[in-house]
Amino acid sequence: MAEKNFSLKDQLFNAESLGQLAAEYAAGLPGFDAERFCSEALRGIPERGLLECLDWFADCLEPHLSTDFPEMADQLQAMMPAPLDPLKTDDDFGHFIHAIPGILAVRHGLEAHRALSFTLLHAATQRFSMEFYIRPFINRWPQETLAQLHVWAKDPNYHVRRLVSEGTRPKLPWAKSISMTSQDTLPLLNILHADRTRYVTRSVANHLNDIAKSQPDAVVAQLKDWQGKQTQTPKELDWMRRHALRTLVKDGHGGALALLGYRQDIAIETEIELGRQKVAIGETLPISVTLTAPEDMPVIVDYRVEFFRPAGKIGTKVFKLKSAKLKAGQAMTLTKAHKFKGDATTFRLYPGPHRVIVQINGKDRAYAVFDLYQQTSG
Repeated sequence: MAEKNFSLKDQLFNAESLGQLAAEYAAGLPGFDAERFCSEALRGIPERGLLECLDWFADCLEPHLSTDFPEMADQLQAMMPAPLDPLKTDDDFGHFIHAIPGILAVRHGLEAHRALSFTLLHAATQRFSMEFYIRPFINRWPQETLAQLHVWAKDPNYHVRRLVSEGTRPKLPWAKSISMTSQDTLPLLNILHADRTRYVTRSVANHLNDIAKSQPDAVVAQLKDWQGKQTQTPKELDWMRRHALRTLVKDGHGGALALLGYRQDIAIETEIELGRQKVAIGETLPISVTLTAPEDMPVIVDYRVEFFRPAGKIGTKVFKLKSAKLKAGQAMTLTKAHKFKGDATTFRLYPGPHRVIVQINGKDRAYAVFDLYQQTSG
C-alpha cells in the first residue's frame, strides 16, 4: 500500500490538537461547549488550506464569545495557554492553532479598538507569533503601530521583540504586503540587532536579506554601521552578516563580499573541466574546478549554469560549490556531479548548447560549454 503524502495541515490540525485547544478554551471560558467546537472545526478541515483552517477555527469559536470586543478580548486572554518558555532562546515558535486571537483582533479590533488589540497581540505572540496579524494594523494605522513597535522592540519577552522584526519583514512568507519602507524598519532593526537571543537576531538577518533584494547598498551600509558600534558580540554579528547577505553573495555583490572578507581584486588561476561534452537530460555532468591563488585567501566558489531556451533568452541558475581557504601557490581541485533532472516542475530543460561558468568571490573566472540533448526511446 502506498504511503499517504505528508500534509503539514493534517499534522497541525487534527482531533488531538483541536481537542487540546478545546480543553484550553473550556478551562478559561465557563460554559464553553468543547465537544460542539471540536466536531464543527474538524468537519471544515478537509476542504480548506492551512491558513484558511485558522480562519475557520475562528469562525467556529466566535459564537461562543461575546460580540462586544473588549469583553471578547478578556475572554481570549483568559483562554490562552501558559506563555512559551521565556528561558529558551530559539526554536520555540509555538503552535499554529494558537493564532486565533490574532485573527479575531484584526476582525473586530482593527478599526475601533486599536490599543486593546495591541494588548491582545502582545499577549498572544507569547504563545504563537502574531507576525501575520500585526500587518493589517501597520497598513491601517502606520504611525501609531510604528510607535507601538518601538516600545515592543525593548520588551522583556523575546517573542515580543522578534514580532517587531518578523512582522515588518518586506517579504514575509505567506503574508500580505505592508506599506512600511526600510526607512521605517531599519531604526527598529538598529535596536534589535544587539539582542542576545538568536530567535530575534535570525529574524533581523532575514529582514535584512529581504531588504537586500531591492536595496543592497543600504543593507551593506547598515551592517558596516553595526560593526562599528560593537554593541553585538563579534561572533553573533558575523553570523548575522553571513545570513543577511546570503542573497547578495549569491548575486556576486562586491560590497557584500568585501564586508565578509572575500576579495575580487586578486587574479586567481582557474581551470574548469567537464566530464563529457554531451549530456542527456536526466544524466549527471561531472564538473572539476582547479584554483591557484598568489596568496592565502578565503574564497566562495559557485558555478552558474546558462540554460538554452528556444526563444533565445538564456535561463540562469547559480549553484554552490564550496567555501574554502586557498594557500599561496597550492592548487585546490573541487568536484561536483550536477544532475540535469528532466522531471522538475519549476524549471524546464531544453536540448541545446549550455555553459557552466565558475564564479569566485562573485566574479566570473572561467567557463566551459556542453550540449544537452533529449534521449530517444527505443
